[in-house]
Amino acid sequence: MTTVLEIGHIVAGPTAGLILSDLGYDVIKIEKPGDGDIARRLTGSSSGAFPFYNRNKKSLTVDMSTDDGKKIFIELAERSDIIIDNLGYGAMSRLGLSYEVISSRNPKIIYLSMKGYGSGVYERRKSLDYPIEVHSGLAYMTGLSGKPMRVGGSLVDMSSAMFGVIAVLNAMLERNSTGRGKHIDIGLFESAVFLMGQHITTYQLNGRELKPLNEEGFAWAIYDFFPTAEGKQVFIAVTTDNQWRDFCKGLDLGVCEDPELARNEQRFEKRDMLHSLIASRTAEMRMSQLIEKLERMNIAFAVLNRPWDMLSDPHASPKMVNEVYQNRKIRVPVSPFGGLLRSNPPSLGQDTDQILHEIGYSSDAISDLRKRGVI
Repeated sequence: MTTVLEIGHIVAGPTAGLILSDLGYDVIKIEKPGDGDIARRLTGSSSGAFPFYNRNKKSLTVDMSTDDGKKIFIELAERSDIIIDNLGYGAMSRLGLSYEVISSRNPKIIYLSMKGYGSGVYERRKSLDYPIEVHSGLAYMTGLSGKPMRVGGSLVDMSSAMFGVIAVLNAMLERNSTGRGKHIDIGLFESAVFLMGQHITTYQLNGRELKPLNEEGFAWAIYDFFPTAEGKQVFIAVTTDNQWRDFCKGLDLGVCEDPELARNEQRFEKRDMLHSLIASRTAEMRMSQLIEKLERMNIAFAVLNRPWDMLSDPHASPKMVNEVYQNRKIRVPVSPFGGLLRSNPPSLGQDTDQILHEIGYSSDAISDLRKRGVI
């Protein structure tokens, strides 16, 4: 089985480990004795971070600032395939555990390093998801004029992890022919700038500054929320001229033959009028009636939900797994490609003895390491 060592906190590193664990890899989470992943202590709106990002993993506590801790890590790295390093700039190098050191002992190791910034003038800067959203322009495009806003999920952390995993999987293919691993450098900033690529390009083509996306408007004339009789909001997206014809007839809007509304560009110019016309129709319908019509017309739509509504959503709920965390049963989404629950989120250090036994440490040696605070 492919073995992964995960050294990280909160979201980016643990997400990469989570994806690999959902792929069936053996992920060993390296944590500091007594403290562990910062996410273990998060409360309030972030209290679900640890149980979501850490299923299917083992927890090994080891103080890598000690000589014995470094020795344990190197011994594990010699037997592993992938390392995920989500610590601050230069942290692993200062410990004497850089890619160069590890690869000299295990040339096949693939070393994924995720930091706030990749190599470049800002590489030493410490950062997090939201500051990166602010720096890259993502918060500007998400919010309103004068009020930048954070995306409602850890998009930068999680997309960085996904880019990292893609690079890891590619490196594994390369390793099959070269016999050697590689160092992969992923920056949260670089990931966020990539996510903003369309807007960076649009600015150059249009030769003007863009407003935040929710003020600038979208490319389609009908791409907005519309009311229903019981006050629920339904988002409707009409993105082609053929869809418009079906939608217009299906809602009996009375303007279906207007040649000045035949193309999206023309409708876009009259979107305010169309929005009022459509809203007056949908406000007369119950949500179930509107949904039935939209499905029959094959028009994209979505009911405005909250994340926890997914627990009872007939499509989302079957794609969640049950896990136990702090003696409570909870349901969590699996990766989009699937994944089985093989183990619950680990308690701090719960697999330490087993892992050390597997690499040759005796019970007496493990007891001594624990007494000295190494594990």
